[in-house]
Amino acid sequence: MPRLTEPGPIHLRPAAELADRVLLPGDPHRALSVAQAILDAPKMFNHTRGLWGYTGTAPDGRLLTVQATGMGGPSAAIVVEELVALGARTLIRIGTCGALAPGTDLGELVVAREVVAADGTSTALGAEGRMAADPVLTDALVAAGARDVVAVSTDVFYDGRQGLQAEWMQMGAEVVEMEAAALLAVARRRKVDAAVLLGVTDLLDGTRRRIDEEALKAVGIRLGETAYEAIAASGS
Repeated sequence: MPRLTEPGPIHLRPAAELADRVLLPGDPHRALSVAQAILDAPKMFNHTRGLWGYTGTAPDGRLLTVQATGMGGPSAAIVVEELVALGARTLIRIGTCGALAPGTDLGELVVAREVVAADGTSTALGAEGRMAADPVLTDALVAAGARDVVAVSTDVFYDGRQGLQAEWMQMGAEVVEMEAAALLAVARRRKVDAAVLLGVTDLLDGTRRRIDEEALKAVGIRLGETAYEAIAASGS
């Protein structure tokens, strides 16, 4: 007979201490880059399923974890749920997004004060309409230099549905991404603080234009630095 395992995280395998404050890039390589840029002596927290995570000492002398969520709401929801179960209490997504309308620059940092839930994961978790990010963290991100916007979360990256972008814009959305609504839905259920900081990597007004690889790496570091500045300033 198979032996029963003790209850605990199924997808994350902690190999180092988890901080109670966590930055959440989607991309594992961004997790590594941000950890190397802002943490002293980062140690790998997780490598299972390619979801790299690192914990180290931040400039304020406290521990900070940077943990990749992978792509899409289902993966993000699993990672956030297990992080909260392990003790995370303040979480900021540091991801990328596409701008829906003119007036946004490639490389610009924006903070989602609200997220339109157009994805299946957040809907399954009870989201209806818009999800609000934590106002204290959001204000701190704005003070750190990000512009506040309304974002929309979707399940599909290559989406050919006609009229969808116009529909999202009518709802007030200025940027689109894939994980924010799931993060906020889990945070609301588990009563932890969460916010969303995004770097604009694609312009979707007409022909799609994308940031180059060197600039993308730079945006990833700026996301981490700005999110850390905000999380430290908020006292989280």
